[in-house]
Amino acid sequence: MQFNMIDIITRKKRGEALTAEEIRFFVDGFTRGMIPDYQAAAFLMAVYFRGMNEVETAQLTQAMVESGDIVDLSEIPGIKVDKHSTGGVGDKTTLVVGPIVAACGVPVAKMSGRGLGHTGGTIDKLESIPGFRTALPKERFLSTVKSIGLSLIGQTGNLVPADKKIYALRDVTATVDNISLIASSIMSKKIAAGCDAIVLDVKTGSGAFMKTIDEAVALAKAMVSIGEHVGRRTIALITDMDRPLGRAVGNALEVREAVETLKGRGPADLTEVCLHLAANMLYLAGKGGLEECLAMAKKALASGAALEKLRAVIEAQDGDARVADDPSLLGEAPVVHEVKADRAGWVARINTEQCGLAAVLLGAGRQKLEDAVDYQAGIVLDVNLGSRVEAGQVIARLYTSDAAKLGPAEQRLRDALTIGPEPAKVPPLIHARVTREGVERPYQIGAGQ
Repeated sequence: MQFNMIDIITRKKRGEALTAEEIRFFVDGFTRGMIPDYQAAAFLMAVYFRGMNEVETAQLTQAMVESGDIVDLSEIPGIKVDKHSTGGVGDKTTLVVGPIVAACGVPVAKMSGRGLGHTGGTIDKLESIPGFRTALPKERFLSTVKSIGLSLIGQTGNLVPADKKIYALRDVTATVDNISLIASSIMSKKIAAGCDAIVLDVKTGSGAFMKTIDEAVALAKAMVSIGEHVGRRTIALITDMDRPLGRAVGNALEVREAVETLKGRGPADLTEVCLHLAANMLYLAGKGGLEECLAMAKKALASGAALEKLRAVIEAQDGDARVADDPSLLGEAPVVHEVKADRAGWVARINTEQCGLAAVLLGAGRQKLEDAVDYQAGIVLDVNLGSRVEAGQVIARLYTSDAAKLGPAEQRLRDALTIGPEPAKVPPLIHARVTREGVERPYQIGAGQ
């Protein structure tokens, strides 16, 4: 059957549901350069205003997956479970969750990305470890997962070229913030990475793309629906990003904090979120009920087995495994500056996005993909949402290799922290759990344990 792009645009403009063949015609044609930008832009705008139903969104995702390479993990025994975060500040969960899950016998073949803007990237964090290789040949990637149960690399090959083209056009046509287009972009990369099941960490709050819980739940529902439609068991946790996760923001600083967490000495908030993400991954791998999986994750952390997995993956990927015992080998920025409270009170609000941007100003992140990163730069917060502070108390330490960056970064950080006269209401770390059965809100699995 012959398709015509004008007819497809017209049908979607009228709010009609498209067929899988029509969607594939658009994705294939645009990816190959046979459909011009102006028609693709018109199509995306029609989708933006008219939306897509669950089936259409899944079909769009599958067509995008099939536009490039698909990683074959079939030679790795067991159920492979992936984890994806929608991006936040201080989010080093992969460095903790991956080792915990691998220590429980579930293989984790993880492809991660770099940071951009106020959000950090797992690959940048890993590259702050001396010698660590985030680019491995496919055979070595697979053999590493088979031998130790874990490998952490950057995206390789020609994965989802359709998403690259479509996202670039969305970016310049004001069609980025559509749930179907966001969900298909994220899930296409996860599905192409070859996993059997997926746990999504959907952030909400001032440091997240989805600013409200309802927006985060809507995105989570769309992504879970896509996963289930294409045969991948999928669960999403809605986690709080109205405060940085943990205390460290910046690559080497976050690796150090992840190591401390795997030693049982990490911040309580980071530890809690990581344990619940790991428990849900173990649950999807068939390791038992959710309570049982949570207990299994806690045991892997307390016994030191998870720390051993981190040490093993660093060594397997040519990094200095001594970092797992002595994080000081990550190095420290030559300039360290204390930020002190100018008045007494309580930390009533944290603009988490601005905290992330303050770290970027210090050199910890990039505003353009080609920007260089100072791996030792960043921020360590000595207070969190709800903390009591006294005038003159140290509330944060700034790390950088360039003292000239301190002034703008400190001002950005001060503007991000509101110290008020009353204690703040601290929201839960995990707001909801989204599965194919529905939305569990509030999320209370293992509460108080």
